[in-house]
Amino acid sequence: MSRKVVAIIQARMASSRLPSKVLADLGGQPVLAWVARRAARAQRIHQVWVATSVGAEDDAIAEFCEAAGLPCSRGSLHDVLDRYHQAAQESGADVIVRLTGDCPLVDPQMLDENLGVFLAAQPPLDFAANRLPGERTIPIGLDAEYCTRAALETAWREAQEPHQREHVMPFFYENPERFSILHIQHNPDYGHYRWTVDTPEDLELLRKVVAHFPDDTFAWGDVLRLFEEQPELAQINAGVQHKSQYDVDSRR
Repeated sequence: MSRKVVAIIQARMASSRLPSKVLADLGGQPVLAWVARRAARAQRIHQVWVATSVGAEDDAIAEFCEAAGLPCSRGSLHDVLDRYHQAAQESGADVIVRLTGDCPLVDPQMLDENLGVFLAAQPPLDFAANRLPGERTIPIGLDAEYCTRAALETAWREAQEPHQREHVMPFFYENPERFSILHIQHNPDYGHYRWTVDTPEDLELLRKVVAHFPDDTFAWGDVLRLFEEQPELAQINAGVQHKSQYDVDSRR
């Protein structure tokens, strides 16, 4: 029987480094629209779902989703794992793809390739990711994590640490003896590139990037060629410090 694959995009307005980033304009459409539209092009993803909070500041995200025809769940601001659990239940997902609302260049082909590996694995996998803490071979901004509904249920029941609840998936890679886990790596290593939107510098860079393309259907390989042709682009956000899986919102 085919398993229902749902990409769940976590999104909130209250970013500490770039407030309202997920609805910031990028080439004429909100950053979140880029994430949802590009994820929906992955043939192995059956549905795209947004998971935001019940906070009043996130009403704007819920309104965007309603206007765009995107299903949306609302839950805890800081317990994002609980948000994912709720969205997985509401969507009837068998396999969850975790995406974040600040990664507008997420690549449909990469998602399909990773899902192909995840879904075909024997013995079956509980969790897979195309990056793990301290082990990155793809640009920041193409990250995706994959898990089964049963594995997510286990993490939801048992994860206790604040960073495990806020960052959703650390319970898996912090308990590798309990789960069947795969790190999907890329060769050559492009982990030094930063293509996400978490600071004003990031947004400035991606606005320059998308201005080079006629629409949002370009592939990550096209972006890579652009950076190789114009290496000065990478300097725009070169000084940005990437957050770790242990960083949690100090406003809890």
